[in-house]
Amino acid sequence: MRRNLLKVWKAIEFLKAANQQNKEAISKPKNDYFDAPTNDLTDQCYNSWMMEHPSAITLFDQLVSKAKGKSIVVFLDYDGTLSPIVDDPDRAFMSDEMRSAVREVARSFPTAIISGRSREKVYGFVQLTEVYYAGSHGMDIMGPPHQCKPCYDQYQIKAVDKQGNEVTMFQPAKDFLPAIQKISNMLEEKTQKIEGAMIEDNRFCISVHFRRVHEKDYDTLEEKVTSVIKNYPEFRLTSGKKVMEIRPSIKWDKGYALEYLLDTLGFGDSSDVLPLYIGDDRTDEDAFKVIRRRGEGYPIIVTATPKETKAAYSLRDPSEVLSFLTHLAKWRNSAD
Repeated sequence: MRRNLLKVWKAIEFLKAANQQNKEAISKPKNDYFDAPTNDLTDQCYNSWMMEHPSAITLFDQLVSKAKGKSIVVFLDYDGTLSPIVDDPDRAFMSDEMRSAVREVARSFPTAIISGRSREKVYGFVQLTEVYYAGSHGMDIMGPPHQCKPCYDQYQIKAVDKQGNEVTMFQPAKDFLPAIQKISNMLEEKTQKIEGAMIEDNRFCISVHFRRVHEKDYDTLEEKVTSVIKNYPEFRLTSGKKVMEIRPSIKWDKGYALEYLLDTLGFGDSSDVLPLYIGDDRTDEDAFKVIRRRGEGYPIIVTATPKETKAAYSLRDPSEVLSFLTHLAKWRNSAD
């Protein structure tokens, strides 16, 4: 890779650790939006960033006032948005309160969860039948059975879900499944001696988690992963939060998934729809860009630190996501 991703991650972790030491020496009000600033410059950066990406909770009334006469469609990431980021990705459970809030939102608005995880795994975490699911960064979508644009026909089929409802399955990367399985097996073999490394098969993409890997093994892990991927030019390697991801190099991402779901929900060419997308990862930026391009909607990033983003609004962490979703459901119920 042109850039040594793991060395960058190590530098970030060092800075975070230093910042944590500074925070412990500084008391802060409980309602501070970010971690306590360590100096005047940091405080200025924080205030400047918040001017550009204000809290979606603080501006809630303003946001919903713009929605009068329009249809809101809700899109949610999973990890870091509906559940906290945890060391063991298999234990990224959402709380009962969050599940209840998502259920109430889904009863009031068309709602979809778009995740890098496999669609089956996300459903296993969420366990809600009221929600549409898009796994593998949108490369595995179970959506409504409405007629879509002809350009989608090659990759979609009609199916029936576990509740007996007719749905549409859309899988634009299905031709890559044999290669994905080979890559996954090779990664398992090559990384098995690296303590803490975890290979997660997300059906149409593969995640290499290294949150539990010792720093001294970062470079070795990266070398082993790149040694596998270099033999598969039709795949690309991207990065997330303590994870490397391998996925097919097709023109498809969470932004395209958002547009596809809007289309299947009957809002593809509508000017009276407001897509609302909440996510915390760099892969969610593709969805933020789509909403920005449409000119209407609410791209909301989940982060406790200032970062470059196409989002227009922000929430600090999953607890604020819960608060926002609860407000949204109550607003719709009161409006009825």
